[in-house]
Amino acid sequence: MLGVGLEPTTLAGHAPKACAYANSATPACGNAAFFNDILNVMKIRVNIDIKVGRIVKYFVLSDLFLLAGRGFVDPIFSVFIIQKIPGANLDTVGIATAIYLLLRSLLQIPISNYLDRTPGEKDDFIALIGGLLLAGLAPIVLILVNQIWELYAVQVLLALAFALYFASWPTIFSRHLDKDRVSFDWALDITTTSVAAGITGLGGAIAAQVWGYPVVFIAAGVLAFAAAFVLIAIPDLMLPKPRQAEPALRERPPTELGL
Repeated sequence: MLGVGLEPTTLAGHAPKACAYANSATPACGNAAFFNDILNVMKIRVNIDIKVGRIVKYFVLSDLFLLAGRGFVDPIFSVFIIQKIPGANLDTVGIATAIYLLLRSLLQIPISNYLDRTPGEKDDFIALIGGLLLAGLAPIVLILVNQIWELYAVQVLLALAFALYFASWPTIFSRHLDKDRVSFDWALDITTTSVAAGITGLGGAIAAQVWGYPVVFIAAGVLAFAAAFVLIAIPDLMLPKPRQAEPALRERPPTELGL
């Protein structure tokens, strides 16, 4: 068994001046100096620059709000269906999930084609805001669901919402990525939304047990609306107003032209 004696000062990086493991006659002192040098070598500086462009910043924040809201709903959705909707079972859960995923997939393609054919970003921006508002409405409407067909109708609404969202958000975001920081911008969005959804997933389950499903669904809706309002607050940044043309020469007096 090897015993190593370290003085408290060596752990803070302050080895005694007279202690040098290369020529020390004291084993404890030699070991302390040796490990102190190892600690100095192993020091790693972490310097992460998280400065990003304004549009990237707003889009990441908007995405965070939306997916944090979905984090409230998704983990408890199947339990809500079985517990609160009369006659619902596991088949109902599967059909509801299929309606959402299949219909969203079918709608995304024509919506994306339309947005690609339309010049400018105004149409993308309108589709994005519309999708976010519908995504906020869907979980709130869930509070009123009492029949299976009503659940399916909400899933149709949610499919339309995210078809608009997934056809527009990545498009605008990718056009405004920071130069030479493309990977970082995408990683920043994925990381923040994953962390937020993980936290709200746990919080939503606890909140549903303590306060009930309506509180969770309202929170999800409010966060989706907040995601829309974050982007509504920057229309001039996204869609700058066209510059006014200079007046014609005949419309300006000679004094304005310096003549």
